[in-house]
Amino acid sequence: MLEVEPQPVSESARAEAGAGVTIAEAARRTGVTAHTLRYYERAGLVITSIERTHGGRRRYRPVDLTWITVCTRLRATGMPIKTIRHYAQLVSAGHGNEQERLALMVAHRADVAAKIAELQDNLELIDHKIDVYRGRLDAGDADKLWASHGVHSGPR
Repeated sequence: MLEVEPQPVSESARAEAGAGVTIAEAARRTGVTAHTLRYYERAGLVITSIERTHGGRRRYRPVDLTWITVCTRLRATGMPIKTIRHYAQLVSAGHGNEQERLALMVAHRADVAAKIAELQDNLELIDHKIDVYRGRLDAGDADKLWASHGVHSGPR
C-alpha cells in the first residue's frame, strides 16, 4: 500500500507494531504535534483507521507513522490539504488507481520545480544585493547607496 522499503524488524518493533505507540510517542517520532496528528485524522489525511485502546487512547502503528511522515513532507512542499486528502483516498482504495496517483505526483512535482526555480531567481537577486553592499562597504563609498530621501537613481 505504501511505497516504503521493508526493513528488518526487531522483536520489540514487532510487539510495538501490534500494540502501537501513544500519540505522544507518535508526535515525537514524526516531528509533528499531537494536535497535528489529531487534525490529520479529522481531515481525512490518514490511510488507516487509527486504532484505540479500550480506554479510547489512540495507538499509532508503524504504517501510520510512515504515512504521517509522507503527509508532512508533502505539506512541506506546498501540497494543499485537499490534494493530500485525495491522495490518501487513492492510496486507501488500494490497487487499480496507480495511474491517477502518478498523475497527481507528476503535477505536484511540476509545481514544486516551478517554486524552486522562482526561489533560485530570488536567491540570485539577494546574492547580487549582498555583492553590491560588500563592494560599496569595501570601497568605502556606502554613502552612495540608495536612501529614502533625496534624489537618487533607484534602489541599489
